[in-house]
Amino acid sequence: MAPFLQELVVSPVTILVLVLSYIAYWRSKHRLLLPVDWPLVGLLPSLVANLRNLHDYVTAVLAASGQSFAANAPAATNMRLFITCDPDNVRHIFTANHENYPKGHEFAEIFDVMAGSFFTMDGEPSRRPRAEQSILGDPRVVASMVSSCHDKVRGGLVPLLASMASRRTPVEVQDLATRLMFDVTAMAVFGVDPGCLSPDMPSMRVSAGMDTIMEVGLFRHTVPACWKAMRRLKVGPERKLAAAHAVLHGFVTEMMEKAKKYRHGHGDDEAEEKRAAAAPPPSAVDILSSYINDPDYNADGHLLRTMLITYMVAGPDTVGTTLSWFFYNLAMNPHVVSAIRHELAPIASRNKAAATSTAATTNGDHHTAVMFSPEDTKPLVYLQAALFETLRLYPPGPIERKTVVADDVMPRGHEVRAGDAVLISLYAMGRMEALWGKDWREYRPERWLTVSVSGDGGGRKKQLRYVPSHKFLAFNSGPRMCHGKHIAVAQMKTVAAAVVWNFDVEVVGGQAVEPKLSCLLQMKNGLVVKVKRRAV
Repeated sequence: MAPFLQELVVSPVTILVLVLSYIAYWRSKHRLLLPVDWPLVGLLPSLVANLRNLHDYVTAVLAASGQSFAANAPAATNMRLFITCDPDNVRHIFTANHENYPKGHEFAEIFDVMAGSFFTMDGEPSRRPRAEQSILGDPRVVASMVSSCHDKVRGGLVPLLASMASRRTPVEVQDLATRLMFDVTAMAVFGVDPGCLSPDMPSMRVSAGMDTIMEVGLFRHTVPACWKAMRRLKVGPERKLAAAHAVLHGFVTEMMEKAKKYRHGHGDDEAEEKRAAAAPPPSAVDILSSYINDPDYNADGHLLRTMLITYMVAGPDTVGTTLSWFFYNLAMNPHVVSAIRHELAPIASRNKAAATSTAATTNGDHHTAVMFSPEDTKPLVYLQAALFETLRLYPPGPIERKTVVADDVMPRGHEVRAGDAVLISLYAMGRMEALWGKDWREYRPERWLTVSVSGDGGGRKKQLRYVPSHKFLAFNSGPRMCHGKHIAVAQMKTVAAAVVWNFDVEVVGGQAVEPKLSCLLQMKNGLVVKVKRRAV
């Protein structure tokens, strides 16, 4: 059971929840999957009893109940829950009747550190989400973000992996991917490289703070009757969350100051100046520059910081988390590695003569890596299929929450009332046999591909199969489609191509690889691997 549950305030209601949770746990052990909708406490005991494997439990319940079920939240919340992974319901919620299903006030409260940003505001009439769309749709911003990722992979990630391979040092993939994408995102947001991927590996208190937001976010989703009281009392996970908020706001303020100083040509000290000189130059089209002249944000320093925090949470979380599961899946499926390398081979052959010489000179050794530009990786359909297959099984955001504005009827006949909370399980959607076939457990990129035959020469060409977004919700759907999708895909392909072509990755045995209890589907214990350089 999650440690934070031990910190709940003892009360008669708490005792009742614990007793019923034990009963719910016993029922799940005896394969009585459908949860009991208890008086007063609703679905809460079943969720608490299955917190350790919550996403798999919800998946099993949805599979047993026709992909949707309704239940009550604790009576104190006066709220009902509708939980689904049915694509027809998803299309209704996200597209056909999307204005009736905003994220809502409760969602904004759960993620209060980002309240007022595009992360919490969908469905509300505001020009701010349109400003975000304009920024991420600016070709200069997109090019800058993709280019900075390529530069960081070439000058930071590949040399670091080569050095660790030479020293036979185990690599913790999740931490490394988080550090990489933290630097890449900070460069895109502030135009400044914080240097978290450097060999000395500075403290990542900010990243830990982001993890806390997502972990406590799931707690707030699960126990709506308790967390607000705990916030008022400043106890349990709410106390930890308050400290995380302070760290994030402090980091954003510090980075804004550094960005301002770098733009004027000087750093804080000699070490900062050296790091700035070694890093790519500050971008003239970073996200901070795009917001700084907007009167809506400039007039309210808090709102600007909130927006910058949102970008910092969204970037490293989505891409970094997906890359961790991607390399885990590749290590478990060497035939997929071979297929990706086969697709990369013609490009690698072309690029080899002009390959970047990387600075892995440990013990007098020298390693030349073959690099792949964003333009190189853009047409690679098998690589993209492998990434999408990872997103199917391990979506970085495993749940979506919406609020019902007006009474409605779902396509399958389920009735929802105004004020109900709707939870969409992306994790379960990717694991439904009815949607993906009997082989849904298999990591099989081929399910994303189709073969077309050209009319003139009869040549056969692989291309990505169309899968509607209401069936594959990793990048959202309908009017809420993620504006940064193409940036995220380009960044993931850039990192994946460089690592897969230049290194062999082997998972160290004896590890328990399972999801963390969080709104972000990170690995609970990380992933330790051995890295070996390839002769390419």
